[in-house]
Amino acid sequence: MSDSIPLQYHQNAEGIRSVDPRRSTIKRSPVMTLVEFPHQPSEDKIVVVQHGEATEFLDVAYPTLRLHESSANILLAHALARAPVETVLTECQFIDDTDVQFLPSPTQPFRSNNFWLTVWSQRAKSPPVLDLALSCLESSSSKYPVFIWTPAKMGMQSPQWLDPRVRAMAAYLQVCVDHERVFAAFGPSMLVTTFADVWAGLTGFQINPQPLYKAFSAVCTPQDIKVTATAEQCGARKATIHDLDAAARLCQEFASSSEYPLDLPDATAEARQLIDKGQLWVGTLMGEIESICAVARSSLHVSAITKVFTTPDARRNGLAQTLVKEVTSRLFKSGKHSVMLYVGCDNQAQRVYDRVGFQIQHADIWLELGFVGTNPGHW
Repeated sequence: MSDSIPLQYHQNAEGIRSVDPRRSTIKRSPVMTLVEFPHQPSEDKIVVVQHGEATEFLDVAYPTLRLHESSANILLAHALARAPVETVLTECQFIDDTDVQFLPSPTQPFRSNNFWLTVWSQRAKSPPVLDLALSCLESSSSKYPVFIWTPAKMGMQSPQWLDPRVRAMAAYLQVCVDHERVFAAFGPSMLVTTFADVWAGLTGFQINPQPLYKAFSAVCTPQDIKVTATAEQCGARKATIHDLDAAARLCQEFASSSEYPLDLPDATAEARQLIDKGQLWVGTLMGEIESICAVARSSLHVSAITKVFTTPDARRNGLAQTLVKEVTSRLFKSGKHSVMLYVGCDNQAQRVYDRVGFQIQHADIWLELGFVGTNPGHW
């Protein structure tokens, strides 16, 4: 990949500078970058910052992410997984809101396979406020969708507040990546809908008319979890390498019901990675593995569970409920304060999670929207 990218800003009708790629060339910056987007003097000054390293992102965003650890689970956990162990164990070097200062001179966006964008607003004589965060990352085997998050409550996400911030973020993002790379965006519904409309207008890639995923978030705490049958009674246990073939089959069946199917070799690689990390649990019926549940995206006090799947013939036997309860209980014993998950709005598994003690946020809808003609990844 070239160390330079074409770049030229110009003022458009919305008052946000976009890019004409036919003009000048800017050298890649190795550190985080900052670009300001001009607004009327009476409004907040909106600033977009690019972070090429997890530590750079956490150095400024961690105080806010920490206060919203469950809703920020995807961005925070992915950043922590890419940060040095010392940074994580010292709670990101004890940074606080008062430590967040933006002193570097404005520089230009750079291209990278892994980066974060943060959008800040600031008024005169006031500290900067983190309004939006975006990650554009890839795993060892695939590219993730763009994940977008805001700490703002639903009532604060009015078009007047959201539009200029999303437009600034999208205008910046279009310089950082090939447009085909943004195959989907996942986050709070209003935020993702606004982003998708802006991104389609900037790039010409139309929004897939059917959402790839529409889900509620759900959270369980030690006080919420309900008593169920023991793991021994229902055959719930951590998976071992001897379970690889059965686990791979279930990983493949789980993926086949999503927008990101896997062939058997990829499903086997995924199952092996989960087993090697101790993140996969299985449920057995009559000695056969019929259910799986995986731990994902762990931060300091929160973990997520995913890939909850039971073979159709073994359903209605309590396997999924037992697995989810056992994994959740283990996470609490390990020191987690809460466990979160996403469940499809029309998924009957909501009843399973409710029986375990998860509080489903029916007013909190998360959405994944795809773009037609892009290069799909997987998550």
